[in-house]
Amino acid sequence: MLAWLGLRLTPGIGSVRFLRLMEAFGSPRAVLAAPEERLAAVKGIPSVVAQAISRGERLAEPRAELARLEGMGARLVTLDHADYPPLLKSVFAPPPLLFAWGDLKPCHGGAVAMVGSRGHSSYGRRVAEEVARDLALAGKSVISGLARGIDTAAHTAALKAGGHTVGVLGCGLDVAYPPENRGLIKEMALKGAVVSEFPLGAPPAAGNFPVRNRVISGLAQAVVVVEAGRKSGSLITARHALDQGREVFAVPGPVGSPQSEGCHDLLRQGARLLSSAADILEPGSLPPAPKSFLSPAAEKPGSQGPAVSDLPQDWQKVLELVTINPVHLDLIARESGFKSQEVTAILVSLEMEGLVEQKPGKHYVRL
Repeated sequence: MLAWLGLRLTPGIGSVRFLRLMEAFGSPRAVLAAPEERLAAVKGIPSVVAQAISRGERLAEPRAELARLEGMGARLVTLDHADYPPLLKSVFAPPPLLFAWGDLKPCHGGAVAMVGSRGHSSYGRRVAEEVARDLALAGKSVISGLARGIDTAAHTAALKAGGHTVGVLGCGLDVAYPPENRGLIKEMALKGAVVSEFPLGAPPAAGNFPVRNRVISGLAQAVVVVEAGRKSGSLITARHALDQGREVFAVPGPVGSPQSEGCHDLLRQGARLLSSAADILEPGSLPPAPKSFLSPAAEKPGSQGPAVSDLPQDWQKVLELVTINPVHLDLIARESGFKSQEVTAILVSLEMEGLVEQKPGKHYVRL
C-alpha cells in the first residue's frame, strides 16, 4: 500500500504515467526501486519525472498520508483490491488508486450516474429527485459529482430513499467542495461513499473536473443528463460515457429553456429519452456490466498504446491539430469545428491514452 501511495505522490505522476510504469515494471514497488535510466526509457515518462522517482521526491510523506486517511475513517483502494469497482476497472486507464470514504461494494452490481446543471430549474430539480429516488428504491447506486444543483439533488434524494449513492470529487477527500455540501459529504461517507483520485489537500482546480467526470461515467452502466446548457460540464460526462460504451439518457425540457439545450442536442445526436426511472429499469434497457480488465495497454508489457488509425474519427481530427508545440484549447475547438466541451472530453480521453499532455493555461502538446 505504501508503494502505491508513494508512487502516486511523486511529482508529475498521474493515472496514465502510473499505469505506464506498472506495465513496464510490474508493481509500484519495482518502479520505486528501478534505476533512473530505466525509468526514463519508458514512453511518456520525462527525465524530470524519472529523476523525481529515483530521488524519492514526494508531494507528501506516504505514512503520514495514510495516517490522515485512517484518522478520518477513509482508506486507499488500489486497482488490484477486491473493493475496486469492476465497472470502473473496465475503462481505459482507470485510476490506479482511489481515496475512498465509505462503502463502495453496493455500486459493484450496477449503478446509474446522474448529472446536470448547477443553475437548475425547479423542473430539473423535481425530475432529478424523482428519478434518483426511484433508482435507489430499485437497488441502483446513484453516482454523481457532488456539485451544486442537480448533483446535490440526486445524492440527497437517493439518501432520503434509503439507497446508496457515490460522490466523485475533483479535489481531495478532506476538501469540502462546494463548502455548503460539507454535511452531505459526511452523511454520504456513512451511508454511501465519497471517492477521489486526487490526494488529500488537492484543491478543486478547474482541470480536475473533466478528469473527475470520466470516473463518474466509469462507475456507472448509464449516465442520465437531467439539465444541461450547451456549455455544461455534464456534456463532458456524457461524452466520456459514450467513449466507455455506456448508455446515455437525456431528459427533455421546455422548448426554449437554456438549461435544456444541451439535453436536446444529446437527443438529436441519438441519446435515449428519459421520462422516468422506468425507462432505465425496464429489462434490456442497460448494457451488461463490462468485464473487469486492465486497460488494453496494460495487457501487454511494453505496449506503446493504440494506433492512431484505431481511434474514433473525431479523436483523430482533434489529435491532428495538436502538435509538439503548445496549442490552446480554443484554437483546437475553432479549427476542428467541435464545441469546446466536446474537444475537452476528447482531449481528456487522448491524455488517458498517453497521446497528448495538458500544459498550463489550457494548452496541449502531442506526445
